[in-house]
Amino acid sequence: MRASMMLAVAALMTSAAHAQTLTYGQALRDAVANAPGAAAGRAGVTAAQADARAAGSLPDPRVAVGIDNYPVSGPPAFSLSRDDMTMGRVGFQQDVPNLAKRHAAQAQARAVIATAEATQATKLREVRLGAGQAWIDLAYAERRLTALDTVLHSLRALPSAAHAAVTAGTVRPGQTVTTDQGIAGLEDRRDELVAAVARARAMLARWTGVSAPETAGVMPAIDLSPARLRDALSQHSDLISADAGIRRAEADVDAARAEKRPDWGVEVAYQRRDPRYGDMVSAGVSMTLPLFARSRQDPRIAARQSARAQAEAQREETRRALAADLEAALADHQMHHNQWERARDVLLPLARKRAELETASYSAGRASLTDAIEAKTALADAELAVLEREALVAADGVRLTITFGSVDR
Repeated sequence: MRASMMLAVAALMTSAAHAQTLTYGQALRDAVANAPGAAAGRAGVTAAQADARAAGSLPDPRVAVGIDNYPVSGPPAFSLSRDDMTMGRVGFQQDVPNLAKRHAAQAQARAVIATAEATQATKLREVRLGAGQAWIDLAYAERRLTALDTVLHSLRALPSAAHAAVTAGTVRPGQTVTTDQGIAGLEDRRDELVAAVARARAMLARWTGVSAPETAGVMPAIDLSPARLRDALSQHSDLISADAGIRRAEADVDAARAEKRPDWGVEVAYQRRDPRYGDMVSAGVSMTLPLFARSRQDPRIAARQSARAQAEAQREETRRALAADLEAALADHQMHHNQWERARDVLLPLARKRAELETASYSAGRASLTDAIEAKTALADAELAVLEREALVAADGVRLTITFGSVDR
C-alpha cells in the first residue's frame, strides 16, 4: 500500500511538472501551429503551387539518333560507305501544343491551387474547432467539479448530524438513509465529472500537442451576431472549394475544346555521310489533324460540360446545406441561451432561497433534517445545471464563430 501511494504521488508530481496553462487564444494558436492536420494542409498548398509552375509549358524535346538509307540488297548491301545515300542522323524534335490547350492547363493548375487552399482552410477550421471545444469542455468540467466538491464538503457533515438527531429522537432512523443516498448520488456525479475532465484534457492535448494542458484566462465571448455570420457564409471554405471545383470544370471544358485545334511539331536533323559525299541537314514541321471531332473531341467536350453542370449543382447544394446548418445552430444557441439565463436568474435564486428557508426552519425546529438536506441537494443541482447550460452556450459560441465566422475569428 505504501509503495502504491508513493507511485501515485510521483505520478501527480510528474503531471504537475509537465502541466502547461493555456488561454483560449493560445490553445487555438498552438493547435494551428502543431496539429499534423494543419501541416498536411500547408504541404498540400505547397505541392499544388509547385505543380502550377510547370503548367502550360512545352513538353520536353526529343533527340533522335539513327541511320538512314542503309542498303540491305544489291552490290552495296550491308555497307556503310558503298552507297552515297547512306548516312548517320542526329535529330532534334519539339512538340508545340496549341496555345488554347496550354492556357487551359494553366487554368486547371490555378483551380487546383484554389482547391488546395480551401482544403487547408477547412482543415484549419477543424483543428481550431477541435481545440476550442476541448478547451471549453475542460474549463467547464473543472468548474463543475470544483462546485460539486464544495457542495460535497458541506454535505459530508450531515450524516453525523442525522445520527445525532436519531439519538435525540427528533429524526426517524430511516430518514438517515436519505442523507447517505443523496451524498452517494453526488459522488456518482463527481466520478462522471472527473472522467469528463480527463477526456477533455486528452482531447486538448491531441489538438495542441501539449502533454498536460491546463486552462487559464477568461472564457471566450459568447455574444454572437447572426447577421455577421450570415454575411461571412459566402467566404466559407466549403463554398470556396466548390467555386474552385467549378473553375476546374470550366478549365476542363476549355482543354477539351482545345483538342479540336491542331498541335504543331518541329524537327531538325543533321545527316552525316561518307567523306566522299557531302553532309545534309533536314528540317520539317508536323501538324495534328483533328478530322474525326464527331467521334473523338465532341463527346469529350459534352462530358466536360456535364461535369461543369454537376460542379455548379454541388456548389448550390453546399450553399443550401451551410445556410440550413447555420440557422439550425443559431436556433439551438438561442434555446441554450434562454435556458441558461432562466437557470441563472430564476431556478438558482429559487433553489438558494429554498435552502436558506429550510435551513432556518430546521434551526427553529419547524422542519426536519431531511427537508434541509433535500433543499441543499436541490441547490447543488441548480448550481451544476447553471454551469452545464452555460457550457452549452459557450460551446455553441465557439462552434458558430469558428465554423461559420471569418477565418481570423
